[in-house]
Amino acid sequence: MTFALFLLALLAVTGAVWALEAGWLAKRRAAGSKQPWWVEYSVSFFPVILVVFLLRSFLVEPFKIPSGSMIPTLLVGDFILVNKYTYGIRVPVLNNKLVEVNLPQRGDVMVFRYPDDPTLDYIKRVVGLPGDRVEYRDKRLTINGAQVPLRQVEDYLHRERMQFARRYVETLSGAGHEILLEDEAQGYLPAQHSFPFSGNCTYNTAGLACTVPAGHYFVMGDNRDNSSDSRVWGFVPDGNVVGKAFFIWLNLNELGRFGPFK
Repeated sequence: MTFALFLLALLAVTGAVWALEAGWLAKRRAAGSKQPWWVEYSVSFFPVILVVFLLRSFLVEPFKIPSGSMIPTLLVGDFILVNKYTYGIRVPVLNNKLVEVNLPQRGDVMVFRYPDDPTLDYIKRVVGLPGDRVEYRDKRLTINGAQVPLRQVEDYLHRERMQFARRYVETLSGAGHEILLEDEAQGYLPAQHSFPFSGNCTYNTAGLACTVPAGHYFVMGDNRDNSSDSRVWGFVPDGNVVGKAFFIWLNLNELGRFGPFK
């Protein structure tokens, strides 16, 4: 059971008790008698759970980064906030879109439900939009025939393994973000299995090329040689989109990590 479903169930139970208490139980109780413990707790916690549920479902939701696939943008242990409404208002738990607001754009850091297991939330950068031709060959990204600008900057030191990786600033939709490349790693990740619309992709020793189907997105990690992403398991359906990540609010290992990111 996902946390969202658990929260919905808790909201339904406490809300039902709150309504029962307001409409019937309180009137039948003798004057001056105490509420049963289960009524007292439900009535006390229902407003709090309701506020948390609404905020989490429609405004912002906290997430913790579990892996290094988005280094150097996001580190393991970062606690981040995700904007839930920027890509549209969706039905809680079911995730069906009710109101269109904006669509994901190239360069967005997006949280989504992992296509192979929708109970898991993944975070990657949007690289390809519906209809785009995305190529990743010899560690270079090309979109619709145009090679994405790449500028090398100071090497990045992985502190946990004391190893350097080449760091670049990649520019998508006019905005730059940092990525990592490692010399000893191969430049592509072959698909591990057949995925929906896998026929839209071709693989060879240099890399891959994919045409993004309608209603789907192609995503990649910023830690390019250490990321399982659309190169491996395919496209992200629009129905799996959760929201846009935009703010780091805590990292217990690096307390100075606080603020927006791109």
